[in-house]
Amino acid sequence: MKINFIEELKWRGMLHDVMPGTEELLDKETVKGYIGFDPTSDSLGVGNLVQIMTLLHFQRCGHKPVALLGGATGMVGDPSGKSQERNLLSEDVLQHNLSCIKKQLEKFLDFSSGSTSAELVNNYDWFKNFSFLDFIRDVGKYARISSMLAKDSVKNRMNTEEGMSFTEFTYQLVQGYDFYYLWKHHGVKLQMGGSDQWGNIVAGTELIHKKEGGQAYALTTPLIKKADGEKFGKTASGNIWLDPAKTSPYRFYQFWLNASDEDVVNYIRIFSLKGKDELQQLESQHSQHPEERLLQKELAKEITTRVHSSLDCETAIRSSQILFDKKSTPEQLRELPEDVLTSLDVVSIKTNDYNSLNSVTDLLSVATGGVIFPSKSEAKKMIQQGGVSINKLKITAPDHKVNFELLKNKYLLVQKGKKNYYLIKVDD
Repeated sequence: MKINFIEELKWRGMLHDVMPGTEELLDKETVKGYIGFDPTSDSLGVGNLVQIMTLLHFQRCGHKPVALLGGATGMVGDPSGKSQERNLLSEDVLQHNLSCIKKQLEKFLDFSSGSTSAELVNNYDWFKNFSFLDFIRDVGKYARISSMLAKDSVKNRMNTEEGMSFTEFTYQLVQGYDFYYLWKHHGVKLQMGGSDQWGNIVAGTELIHKKEGGQAYALTTPLIKKADGEKFGKTASGNIWLDPAKTSPYRFYQFWLNASDEDVVNYIRIFSLKGKDELQQLESQHSQHPEERLLQKELAKEITTRVHSSLDCETAIRSSQILFDKKSTPEQLRELPEDVLTSLDVVSIKTNDYNSLNSVTDLLSVATGGVIFPSKSEAKKMIQQGGVSINKLKITAPDHKVNFELLKNKYLLVQKGKKNYYLIKVDD
């Protein structure tokens, strides 16, 4: 039985705006729909996952997803949601980024499913030989300055001190032409994106109508915001990437595991492929025993396995258990992969300085620059209260000798209180 794409997005909380007639089109035929991805980095981040999941649900509902990689628009920069103009990238850098992103998309979309096989396109292919004069003649003449100025992405920037460059101002025409080109040459009838893209998407439907008298459609998803107001996909240590070289599987797993109860109810509907009945059952179980963090564990396991691998996920789960379980032993710590250890807050100390220390109090305060404890007195107080462990050994005496066996011959794992972990790296 064919799944209704609009209804699927609605119950998952993934529908913001949809152009009239879109649902009727999707019910009538197999539709080609696309979403554009920004190639300004060689990795997508979890912030891109909403749109990746939109394409994945689109395909599962019997339609054909098209991922547009912005090789040309990446050289311009979309002003939507931006307070400053981006640095423009060289062609070589963009080509490297596009290759990396393609591999990441292939973990989600099926490129060999017959009539619904996913496609990858790069808008550099149709812009590289498009002259400026041809562009302003064939595209620019259909645009109206009043309409372009009315776009939120333009108004928001026009009211800032920096303003907006002509390059950014023309971005909506470039994206509009993308839609026109895909409609004309690839049979794409639907463009999807985040709610901040509505104006750019509509620019494309208007160009199609004015230039060819054709009909195209638009759909947007809500922008995800965390309950505490922080930007989704950001942590204290930076972005959470899909590339394991940028974000280890352990850190990736922990990102989802640490989601708040308020946020995880939204996240699991968006990022999980579990069905409505199964998710409602999990949500009910979670509400009865939230301390067990059932939703966080289910989501972290599913998305880490998809982005990385089942083996990486198992390692991340095992590492988490060793790090955070009170019953873990120093011997178990030695099992931890180095990338798990270095994903913690790392404080470095030179070998000679380490060997000359008189006590653990000195180690945790002065020697580590006050990162773990700002003063000797605070370190001494928490040690006496039983709130400090090193390599899973509880430290009870402030004058304890610094005679620990280093993990991997260079690390000490410090636990301060229940949740604060630090890694001391002893190295020259």
